[in-house]
Amino acid sequence: MADDSLRFDGRVVLVTGAGSGLGREYALEFGKRGASVVVNDLGGDMKGGGKGSAAADKVVEEIKAMGGKAVANYDSVENGESVVKTALDAYGRIDVVINNAGILRDRSFPRISDDDWDIIQRVHLRGSFSVSRAAWPHMKKNNYGRFILTTSSSGLYGNFGQANYSAAKMGLVGMGNTMAIEGKKNNILTNTIAPMASSRMTKSVMPPPVFEALSPTYVVPLVVYLCHESCEENGGLFEVAGGWMSKLRLERTQGALVRTKDGPLPAESVRDSWEKICDFTDATYPVAGPENTMLLMQKLEELKAEGEQNSDNSEKGLTSLIGKKIPAQSFTYNADDVILYALGGLGREYALEFGKRGASVVVNDLGGDMKGGGKGSAAADKVVEEIKAMGGKAVANYDSVENGESVVKTALDAYGRIDVVINNAGILRDRSFPRISDDDWDIIQRVHLRGSFAVSRAAWPHMKKNNYGRFILTTSSSGLYGNFGQANYSAAKMGLVGMGNTMAIEGKKNNILTNTIAPMASSRMTKSVMPPPVFEALSPTYVVPLVVYLCHESCEENGGLFEVAGGWMSKLRLERTQGALVRTKDGPLPAESVRDSWEKICDFTDATYPVAGPENTMLLMQKLEELKAEGEQNSDNSEKGLTSLIGKKIPAQSFTYNADDVILYALGVGASTKQPDHLKFLYEGSEDFSVIPSFAVIPAQAATGAALSSIGSMVDLTKLLHGEQYLEVFKPFPTSGTLKTQAVVSDVLDKGSGALVILDTDTYDESGEKLARNQFSLFFVGYGNFGGKRTSDKQINPSKTPSRAPDASIKEQTTKDQAALYRLCGDHNPLHIDPAFAAMGGFDSPILHGLCSFGYATRHVLKQYAGNDVSKFKAIKVRMAKPVLPGQTIQTDMWKDGNRIHFQSKVVENGTVALSGSFIDLADTSSSASVSSQPKLFLSLDLQSSPGKVYKGAPKNVKPGCTLTLADEDMVTLVKGKLNAQKAFFSGQLKVTGNVMLSQKLEMLFKQQAKL
Repeated sequence: MADDSLRFDGRVVLVTGAGSGLGREYALEFGKRGASVVVNDLGGDMKGGGKGSAAADKVVEEIKAMGGKAVANYDSVENGESVVKTALDAYGRIDVVINNAGILRDRSFPRISDDDWDIIQRVHLRGSFSVSRAAWPHMKKNNYGRFILTTSSSGLYGNFGQANYSAAKMGLVGMGNTMAIEGKKNNILTNTIAPMASSRMTKSVMPPPVFEALSPTYVVPLVVYLCHESCEENGGLFEVAGGWMSKLRLERTQGALVRTKDGPLPAESVRDSWEKICDFTDATYPVAGPENTMLLMQKLEELKAEGEQNSDNSEKGLTSLIGKKIPAQSFTYNADDVILYALGGLGREYALEFGKRGASVVVNDLGGDMKGGGKGSAAADKVVEEIKAMGGKAVANYDSVENGESVVKTALDAYGRIDVVINNAGILRDRSFPRISDDDWDIIQRVHLRGSFAVSRAAWPHMKKNNYGRFILTTSSSGLYGNFGQANYSAAKMGLVGMGNTMAIEGKKNNILTNTIAPMASSRMTKSVMPPPVFEALSPTYVVPLVVYLCHESCEENGGLFEVAGGWMSKLRLERTQGALVRTKDGPLPAESVRDSWEKICDFTDATYPVAGPENTMLLMQKLEELKAEGEQNSDNSEKGLTSLIGKKIPAQSFTYNADDVILYALGVGASTKQPDHLKFLYEGSEDFSVIPSFAVIPAQAATGAALSSIGSMVDLTKLLHGEQYLEVFKPFPTSGTLKTQAVVSDVLDKGSGALVILDTDTYDESGEKLARNQFSLFFVGYGNFGGKRTSDKQINPSKTPSRAPDASIKEQTTKDQAALYRLCGDHNPLHIDPAFAAMGGFDSPILHGLCSFGYATRHVLKQYAGNDVSKFKAIKVRMAKPVLPGQTIQTDMWKDGNRIHFQSKVVENGTVALSGSFIDLADTSSSASVSSQPKLFLSLDLQSSPGKVYKGAPKNVKPGCTLTLADEDMVTLVKGKLNAQKAFFSGQLKVTGNVMLSQKLEMLFKQQAKL
């Protein structure tokens, strides 16, 4: 190896589950690189049954045959001390632990047995804890250690039939978060990976082509680098599959403060603030729970200062009520049964609030102390009496949540049904990681994780029967970010996130919705760790409104993860880097290549927001196809391949259309009769019936099709991506006519991963006058690296999006049928209508045409800055970054820079940017700008006298009752009766302030004052 190779001479590496699959590949690679390897494998089957030594022995012999050093261990990972003892007895130290052992017991949620649940938790979660705890003191002694924990996409995103597996795998993320915090000072680093690799566990669920592409050898290089002493990564979470490697982190909304300075606001205010709570604009990236406390205290100080400011001024009073929203109808719960763990604090507050709102409440409390000891009925009975004293209905239950059937039976016996379950029970057993006893670990898992599972499983069939149910799971910032001394708690709390992800997927079809909250509230468990001012500010009453809203039948949120504290509420999601493909078309690259690609692997620029594991498979297969195509392309084509097309003219194409086609296009890009200012694009009888300028791409598409016919013999057209689009309009399009479009291949660029063909088209009317110019940037994946130039002076380049906040934004939801409608405009690509074809392209469902999003953006800018005046449109340039799904919401953010409007369009639901680096040039924005600038002429119309007077200048000795602002030419047109005032108002040409009703007298006045 080279001098900078990643060697492990003198290091001892322990790999669990190393008898086959990933574990075997890890062991072999570390053996090659000089490590002394402990090969642990129980020798059982993939469901956890059986035992044997053959698997581990075989891997040991393979390592020795290569000249390496290895010993076998056959213990269960639950017996961590024995596993680690093998390493100490053989080599005297332990440096690296790769927790890889795993089994499956897949069942739909209500069919998971206690044994199915327990064995998965024991092998994956408790086993990893046991082995890691046993190794920790020896690593601390040597001031060196590396841990790898193995999670899964099933934990990160959920997967049908794997709630037990999802819980265990996400629990490892939580445990790893705390291990990373505790170990850092002793150079003990922990990272967690979510590998996707073919194995005995995945062979039955992976399609053959995917199974073959996902050899476990492609995962190994990432793990080797993370375990090397030169790697300083700690607390990281990575996805890896087939050589593709990416990093993940939590992204959090700014959220909303739903409270006053004196107390909480009701759940109805949560509903009214929902859009703000879930808005990922200007998102943050939290890394530790204490950050939340400081953020909240800062917000509370701001709120207090706001409340104390001087409110006595001449403009306040009744006028301060202008714009005030009146609360909508309040939430009620008619005969809903709610199971609540009323352990003082939060549980009690939940119970009381649901009781007030009409629910029949089951108050469950074991009556023990905060460490899980003792038992009693007093706590639950007291809350029941409080609810009854308010006129509510409640019964008590004193069972442990581990006995979920009995807890739910109380609800069924008392009320005959169960509708809402709020899993809130909890205890603490805090210890530093190596000091956590088996009992400390087990009781925390039983109460928090297994208890929530048991109660939820018992309630599920009854909810399914009623086609209605709501679950709340309670995680913690200790799980999300880790917290010193709480590895057991962190694991259980993050395990609930994983379980909730799968419950949300399984329950959706039966209207059983699951959401998870991370509350920060003062309670008996937190009193000892919170400073007094914080403890007082975090009354549990501030958490209740969020839970009430999430549990109401009107709330459709499902699978959400929220933080809530002191009235501040925010939503979280996973954000993932684009990552890097560290492999060739023939096999993996070494770990050194991972090191060299580390910056790219961890770069969150243009990050994505994954929601399901299958997305990764499709993404990987797409990347592998690109890699394969790149390897198979003809590299000797600088003159005889695609570059030979430069300058090629495409025969002119004719395009005939009428008003129906113009209207169909407008509907295809979202114009609607619900918007009064859209009528000019939808009604041929409108006095200013117009063509949306982006329609100019439609006649050019025929020429593009002809060009692709010429190119098709040289490339695979399924590898075509529409990368960028430029359109310049020289005069507004007529509403009908026959046009001709000529096209020429202006240039071909070598972009490395593909070839970019620049196609210019010019469209002419019947008189030969040029109406428009289009430039299509067509990217052919896998046809690069032919030695061509990378840039061209013929290409119209995108602009840089300004870094400041947008000057304006327009948000608009597409319909589920948007793509089906737009394709009738001429683009019949089945990718936009056929689910099977979309799946071949790597998409879960058909996607919206890029040029449909292009049309939406055109309308938005035209409305905001040109009053829908098509004559002011000059040009548009967009880069098509990511697809939009029909039914998603497009938000166009705009920045004005003279006559150029920079913009980007993003998908509101997931935050991805669909159109980037975009701009629209307007011929003249002065008249629209003059609406907000100082008018050149001020006319006063005196309506106090009859029949009224008109004079130049400001009103004399009186405050104006009504002010109208509009451009000179619009004023003249209005006076002449040729401009409809209502349409002008809705389009933004006319602005009215003051007493709008006075403006109705203008028509009479204009007629009398003919001198105007």
